[in-house]
Amino acid sequence: MEVLKTLQSLAIPDAWVAAGFVRNLVWDRLHDYQDSTPLHDVDVIYFAKNEPESEQKKFEKSLSQQLPTVNWQVKNQALMHERNGDRPYENCQDAMSFWPECETAVAVRLHNDKLEFLTAFGWESLFALQITYNPKRSWSTFIQRVEDKKWQTLWPKLKLQKS
Repeated sequence: MEVLKTLQSLAIPDAWVAAGFVRNLVWDRLHDYQDSTPLHDVDVIYFAKNEPESEQKKFEKSLSQQLPTVNWQVKNQALMHERNGDRPYENCQDAMSFWPECETAVAVRLHNDKLEFLTAFGWESLFALQITYNPKRSWSTFIQRVEDKKWQTLWPKLKLQKS
């Protein structure tokens, strides 16, 4: 909650804590882990058209000043299509629909002090302990991520799904 409250306090447009922050928590609980798997970083996504890329770093700096124990990674999804070679994204949910695995395309935020959730593919596969390939990305990128992140070692009940 501290992470979500810190993000909410900055009032970044359409901002969400995404990816492993949510995904790992679900997988940890479904594996009956008493402690949460450590996060390398906390991914914050937001959507602001016509904003310079430098704003991302300003948001990261502000978040780090408020909660310095967290490695914040802030990305404006309105700009990410350029890096990924995709058509322009319409919003955060649309941007997440291009992520290599479906279960990572999940996010949460505090809005008016209430939890709100966002997903590009639904919740079923995440709670079914799957890692599902998203055909909008290459199979090799997907497999490389699965291997590099060692998800099936960290969470041995996970099942790989082609689609």
